[in-house]
Amino acid sequence: MEILNLLKSWDKDLFLYLNGIHSPLWDYCMTLFTLTPTWLLFYGIILLVIIRKYEKKSLLIILSIALLILCSDQLAGVLKHTIQRLRPSNDPSISQLVHLFFNKGGEFGFVSAHAANTFAFATFSMLLFRNSRYTLFILPWAALIAYSRIYLGVHYPGDVLGGAILGILVGILIFKLLIYTELKLNPVNLISRNPMKGKDANRIIITGLFIMIISISVITLLLQNNLIVAR
Repeated sequence: MEILNLLKSWDKDLFLYLNGIHSPLWDYCMTLFTLTPTWLLFYGIILLVIIRKYEKKSLLIILSIALLILCSDQLAGVLKHTIQRLRPSNDPSISQLVHLFFNKGGEFGFVSAHAANTFAFATFSMLLFRNSRYTLFILPWAALIAYSRIYLGVHYPGDVLGGAILGILVGILIFKLLIYTELKLNPVNLISRNPMKGKDANRIIITGLFIMIISISVITLLLQNNLIVAR
């Protein structure tokens, strides 16, 4: 118990440090980054790459991704209500110190469903595409989404780390299930023998960077013209 309490204390201290580093620009940018609709174009490009690349097998991959998100999200929910660790904003010991810019979520925070879903998708897609350029982009992207939860005051670092570990495990298991199912259905021209080409990786990476740059540019413009309020 002493070790657990010490880890919780460190987790709170790290949260307060990271959450305390903020600015009006990043308050709004992190809010955009944490929202799923912000990345719809990004996900759409990945979906198009999958359909073009894997053709008939794309349906099996898309179903695997749907199962992936369902499993990671539901498991995160089960852990939250089993462990019942309060979110920082709901924790009476530090709630007054939290920079809470985006107040959304339930009472409990361990583990972060955002981190679980994001890292599950990142891990699965890395294993599927097997392209080093894509891997070098998707991992920092997943880390950014996970970090946004700390920045916005809705999760401790430990919540995010737990969610990331859960997501990685789910991503690996669902990918193994995909390969097992493929071997049973059609062991010819296996997905695992067909890595993604550089030009497809570039399309995905450029789309992701475009969304980030546009988000930052728009927020900067709005702040400079006092069209949104700095809090």
